[in-house]
Amino acid sequence: MHISPVTSVVTSIFGALAVIVWRIREGRTAVTLKKILIPPAGMATGFCMFIVPAFRIPWLWALVSFLIGAIFLAWPLLRTSRLHREGETIVMKRSPAFLVVIIVLAAVRFAARGYFNTIMSIEQTGGLFFILAFGMILRWRLSMFFEYRTLTATPLPRREDTFPSDPAQLDGTTGSPIRRATD
Repeated sequence: MHISPVTSVVTSIFGALAVIVWRIREGRTAVTLKKILIPPAGMATGFCMFIVPAFRIPWLWALVSFLIGAIFLAWPLLRTSRLHREGETIVMKRSPAFLVVIIVLAAVRFAARGYFNTIMSIEQTGGLFFILAFGMILRWRLSMFFEYRTLTATPLPRREDTFPSDPAQLDGTTGSPIRRATD
């Protein structure tokens, strides 16, 4: 089994574009535990590629690749995305730099992949960069998981102005607070 360099480049570009589109769309919806945990769990199935001997790399290379992804390349993602609460919903608040970070990370991985393709097979390079990306995503998603748990463990603030304690302030028909012209 041999993958041509053209196929590798085209697949990488489409993969990067798909991830960018997915990240943009994902940021517009509420964050749930499922949305945090499923991407790394789904991505973990990619380790099945190492069943094929052409993709195998030394354990030390895999460890170093994972650590580079988890320590260095996850850092920009951690710095440009935060979870926050909007009412009862948890949402991702991204810095405007988030999209730039995603594009730069994809470009760095693409450029490095070009170098590594000269010293190892395309399949091994793909495996190495898969592990690097997995380390990056796993650390980012674990950070989101703990941030989510902290936000959901914090009780919602009570809004005293929502329900007046004085029954005379309620209109008799709907039970909603009476609004005065001066309010």
